Amino acid sequence: MITTLFVANRGEIARRIFRTCRELGIATATGYSDADANAPHTREADTAVHLPGNSPADTYLRADLLVQAALACGADAVHPGYGFLSENPDFARAVIDAGLTWVGPPPAAIAAMASKTRAKELMAGAGVPLLAPVRPEEATEADLPLLVKAAAGGGGRGMRLVRELAALPGEMKAASVEAASAFGDGEVFAEPYVERGRHVEVQILADAHGTVWTLGTRDCSLQRRHQKVIEEAPAPALPDALRAALHEAAAQAATAIDYRGAGTVEFLVSPQGRGYFLEVNTRLQVEHPVTECVHGLDLVAWQLRVAEGHPLPAAPPEPTGHAVEARLYAEDPARDWQPQTGLVHRFDLGPTTPAGPAQPLPPAGLRVDSGFGAGDTISPHYDPMLAKVIAWAPTRAEAVRRLAHALERARLHGPVTNRDLLVRALRHPRFQAADLDTGFLDRHLTELTGPAPGEAVEVAGPGRAEELGRAEELGAPEESVRAEESSGAGGLGVRLAVLAAALADGCGRSRFGATRYGGAWRNVPSQPQTRTYRSEPDGTEHEVRYRLTRAGLDADGLPGVRLLSAARDLVVLDVAGVRRTLAVSAYEDGTVYVDTPPPAAGPPGQPTAYALTPLPRFPDPSARTEPGSLLAPMPGTVIRLADVAEGDAVRAGQPLLWLEAMKMEHKITAPASGTLTALRAAPGQQVEVGALLAVVSD
Repeated sequence: MITTLFVANRGEIARRIFRTCRELGIATATGYSDADANAPHTREADTAVHLPGNSPADTYLRADLLVQAALACGADAVHPGYGFLSENPDFARAVIDAGLTWVGPPPAAIAAMASKTRAKELMAGAGVPLLAPVRPEEATEADLPLLVKAAAGGGGRGMRLVRELAALPGEMKAASVEAASAFGDGEVFAEPYVERGRHVEVQILADAHGTVWTLGTRDCSLQRRHQKVIEEAPAPALPDALRAALHEAAAQAATAIDYRGAGTVEFLVSPQGRGYFLEVNTRLQVEHPVTECVHGLDLVAWQLRVAEGHPLPAAPPEPTGHAVEARLYAEDPARDWQPQTGLVHRFDLGPTTPAGPAQPLPPAGLRVDSGFGAGDTISPHYDPMLAKVIAWAPTRAEAVRRLAHALERARLHGPVTNRDLLVRALRHPRFQAADLDTGFLDRHLTELTGPAPGEAVEVAGPGRAEELGRAEELGAPEESVRAEESSGAGGLGVRLAVLAAALADGCGRSRFGATRYGGAWRNVPSQPQTRTYRSEPDGTEHEVRYRLTRAGLDADGLPGVRLLSAARDLVVLDVAGVRRTLAVSAYEDGTVYVDTPPPAAGPPGQPTAYALTPLPRFPDPSARTEPGSLLAPMPGTVIRLADVAEGDAVRAGQPLLWLEAMKMEHKITAPASGTLTALRAAPGQQVEVGALLAVVSD
């Protein structure tokens, strides 16, 4: 029997495993890096052992340190979680050799699947259909497009899509460098890329007594940078024959390598409906909660039971309903998925089931597995995933609606997240029709990240009525005037948020405090109150001018808006007869967040949260940067430079250098065409956000 479990991982998966351990009466232990000294998983473990350093190579990828830590805290078993060393057969052997129980498949099974190239050879021998690798040196135009992949590891690291033959050598080299950094193995290979293919996988669970469960399918087609973003179970719109074939192929794969424990067999399904083997993930997947919710079981608990030698029942539980998971990342999708760091001020997703399936079908239908909470800091050293939000319901349509609703109303204050993209993707007609493929997010990125459609509620008032009347007289469609009231850069939504921020700030400054009108009104004509805010992350500046008079609020450009009440944290407005409540939160770093329910009469996709930075009336001239300066968009490590030197002519968009941050490689390009007059970066250099990397002059 396992009495103390050491989790050789961090973040949300460590907390997820702890949850099951608490329910089973198993003590928990983990290791932590310098950056994770006060992280939630460190605080929650019964015992935590320091792993000196910050980089994964010095901490969570050090098998020797992890085994020593497990022994030091008296653990008798090790769970690897996912990522890091979870699919490293040498680590599994080291755990077993130390006399500890390994919660995972046998090292031989991991080794058989550790290299995707060798795994494909083994699966071909077992009769599992697959895409044959292409020798890069023999590739021709007829083989394009090709997908370069790391032979070891996953999670999108070391993957490159190649559409031009001349680019193949460079992409192979770049993929190899990234794979070596992520997995300690630079082996890469190329295989045919299937356009508009679906990523469908089968969850397997096997014991040491010959029983193999296939626990249904999952669709993981919505991806960015080859990493999954939205997953669901069961995979929708699959013909019964194809579903049965995938189950059979997954069982064959498990049997072929004498598999034990939880794992996933991944397939690529072509538009013609044929499934091709991709790989076997010999670990628990990030998206395992959707399977747990649909089948009503705890996969971590079964991993532990199998590791203790218990047999599985003859058949798994029958599936019920549908579950959808969204990965909430600290990143900016509109800026090439740029990861974000910083302090999380607030992290509120409403009524949810805590991390781990306390009840496989949550009463609220919503579950959150999170790695962060309010007061935690997102560091640049690890993956930017904040949480997984999972919704279950009897039908797919209900589960999707429930998940979008929860995300839309979440109060997330801190670094920029992909929340708005998730909501829009879930409500996209193509997604709701289950028209899915791995290129979905890339193809629809502009509409998923651009300005939202205009709100249907008009800002009524004499001036507005006259404006609409003039448009009608001139034959202009009313929609062209209403388009100005979108929730985009200068739309109604953000203007109301800026007004609310200014009114709340006025309450804080006024000696009268909170009043019906948000401050004292003046009985004589006066200059309007003026405030300027910058909306984040788009950087647009908004000026609001208003007066508080005996007649009420008089805000420039918003004649139909009435103020019902205002306080430092809550402003209530009447917008064309519709009550709008705006919650305002101001933090010590100067940022202001305004949250509001979506307008009842508006189209889907309206923002419900606005991040604002108040700007001083007189900007500091010393804060200006030289034109053409290229600043580090995030903290990270310079991993290589392009073949350029100071004095060279460069063109807009030309790569100059590459940064590695938060498990991803980021290309830094010239902001404009001109001359590279300064290059301040060098390989291996650690840079902070805002550091000067290069200057391109006209």
